[in-house]
Amino acid sequence: MATRAAPGQREDRRGWLRGSPPPRWVRLLPPVLLVGVCVSELATSHALDIGFLLGAIPSLAVLSYGPLATAAFGAIVVFLLTIPALQLNHPGNADLLTISFIAVLSVFVALVRSRRDAHLVTVRSVAEAAQLAVLPPLPDHVGPIRCAGLYRAAQRETLVGGDFFDVRDGPFGVRALMGDVQGHGLSAVGTVASLLGAFRETVLDQRDLEAAAARLDRRLVVDSAEVDHAELFATALLLEFPPDATTVRLVSCGHPYPLLLRGTKALELDTEPGPPLGLGFFELSPPRARTVELEPGDRLFVASDGVSESRDQTGAFYPLPDRLAAFAEEPSDALVDHVWRDLVDFCPSIRDDVSILVLTPRLRSDEDGEHERDGNGNGNSNSNGR
Repeated sequence: MATRAAPGQREDRRGWLRGSPPPRWVRLLPPVLLVGVCVSELATSHALDIGFLLGAIPSLAVLSYGPLATAAFGAIVVFLLTIPALQLNHPGNADLLTISFIAVLSVFVALVRSRRDAHLVTVRSVAEAAQLAVLPPLPDHVGPIRCAGLYRAAQRETLVGGDFFDVRDGPFGVRALMGDVQGHGLSAVGTVASLLGAFRETVLDQRDLEAAAARLDRRLVVDSAEVDHAELFATALLLEFPPDATTVRLVSCGHPYPLLLRGTKALELDTEPGPPLGLGFFELSPPRARTVELEPGDRLFVASDGVSESRDQTGAFYPLPDRLAAFAEEPSDALVDHVWRDLVDFCPSIRDDVSILVLTPRLRSDEDGEHERDGNGNGNSNSNGR
């Protein structure tokens, strides 16, 4: 699939003390402590009175073992305390009774933990499936368009936030959508799902791209009509490629400009932006489409404001066009990864959703020659951009 989480996004970022699975060395603690205490007692000629350390073994086993393994560790500990040669229970029966109680209690805790972990796995699987249903991964190709993308939700442990994008093939050509809902996190997922559903309908039955944008605006206006002081809005950029992919038609609803990668240059495609979706201003100031001629090797780079508005420690914005020009010779998948890593280095604390979409049209001439463009084509770089 062409869409993936940012590097490290699928990994659990909570740390094992906050609920993620413990590291491997935690599993080694019970047997290592068990062997260490026994060897220490046998290696010395006098009693060390360290039998109390064995009481920690069942408690440590709870962190990474199930109830059966925890019970086994507890039984081994109690058995070792009864061996006179080890002298582990030298102070008296109080140690034996205390550790036996701790072992039984640890088995109960391990049972509760294992059932809770199984429940959490089920809940997380269902949540992940639901989020992926809202924003499924893009295929490598949609019609004559090659797609590569990256999505990074700002809220931890979520796959979908306030950003959204999709690429669909329909009777009027291939259409792409990139947008950003007000706010981020789980509170914005419902709005994202509503807008994506409306967009997928317009791909099938809306011939005009401006009318498709108006449909999205109406969807958001209707959704927020019954909510007092909703102030719900979203920015969006719609793109349309004809079947021969020789041009691209753009409609902007308050979204950052797309960039045209041509050769080693990144050119901003300034459009006449319309109002953001959901504010109800489309009838007063509708957006106007712009058509751009494409050349072999051209690629379109579209991103959310989580990229262009990220700042470094001095408050400077991320210089996206300049950085893109430096990575322009990279294939699309590598380009996405380079931009993400460079963004993280530039702004270590990214608190907004980040989404990136690279669209590579494949011209008829490329198909006839069985050559798909990878962004290294050379063409005239003083047109169609600013």
